[in-house]
Amino acid sequence: MRKITATALMTALALMGSPAMARELATLTRLDASTVELRRDDTGVQSGPMTVWISADTVLDKGDRRFATASEDATLKLPIAATDRRYVILEGKGGKGRTVVAERALPLQQGSNFRDVGGYVTKDGHTVKWDKAFRSGAMPLLTDADYALLGQLGIGNVVDLRSIEEREVAPDQLDDKLGALFIANDYSLKPLMAKMGQGGGENMYAGMEKMLAPQFRSLFRRLIADEGAVVYHCSAGQDRTGMATALLYDVLGVDRETILKDYHLSTELRRTQFEMPKVDPKDYPNNPILKYYVAGEDGKPRKAEPLYTPSGASHLAQFFTYLDKEYGGSEAYLRTLGFTDADFAKLRKTMLD
Repeated sequence: MRKITATALMTALALMGSPAMARELATLTRLDASTVELRRDDTGVQSGPMTVWISADTVLDKGDRRFATASEDATLKLPIAATDRRYVILEGKGGKGRTVVAERALPLQQGSNFRDVGGYVTKDGHTVKWDKAFRSGAMPLLTDADYALLGQLGIGNVVDLRSIEEREVAPDQLDDKLGALFIANDYSLKPLMAKMGQGGGENMYAGMEKMLAPQFRSLFRRLIADEGAVVYHCSAGQDRTGMATALLYDVLGVDRETILKDYHLSTELRRTQFEMPKVDPKDYPNNPILKYYVAGEDGKPRKAEPLYTPSGASHLAQFFTYLDKEYGGSEAYLRTLGFTDADFAKLRKTMLD
């Protein structure tokens, strides 16, 4: 595993900008199997007393449970079980300043890096909707309880960004379990891994947008279609999935500092032991993904690597610089895939409050 020195880490933070919090009006963090912590921004629309509701969906209605009235607490502990997808709705006096918040990282028993893309505030004041799109690592070892939780999300589409070799060893089951549409584009992982291995670890994503054009096109088509929630993933849920998420956030208007902060959450949220089933590599002698996963000490899976270059730059920060130079930004790149003004308008209408 590549190690990052203190100097390199400081350089990375400098390249990312100031280490401010990502723009969220409120957050839910799981404390244990039955409790979450609500933390709200005490400035702007979230300042002052708020009524706190626990809801089974993102709409406040008569069936919702009022947990607190006129609360001014910056943090609250709420009784929400890990088995239930619940939403907390904050409402100011007279119904003003209403905000919906959910758990970003879903509490799966044997999932890796599965999280909702919703909740971030855009530069023009909109909020990315919850439960419209989810990103993840591979999901070969999900439990029945995991499938039960994911079954509450209204998932209509699974877009698998992985190669033929990855899908061969760890095929998706989520679409079959939930009756969702499954989409994947066939390609070999070997050229992609060779590309990522060039340049001494610098500008690792440059050029990958061409190799992954079919995958990104499929993903954005499903998001724009708005036919149920979309789950999209690769093996680790950090590189290909991170690039796709960055493109989405950038087009929606989330500031890049927030995008970078979200991208780097993958390091702490990955659980590599659940990204690959236990198989005998001898049964797949030419499969490059297995060689990667068994390359750790004593045959153990690799640990999640921080997403920085040897010089300390964020891989995604470098990719943004490359996109801006080569295409004029994320939206301009997506136009080369055939997307139009009408598509972007539909995407924003679908994904933003």
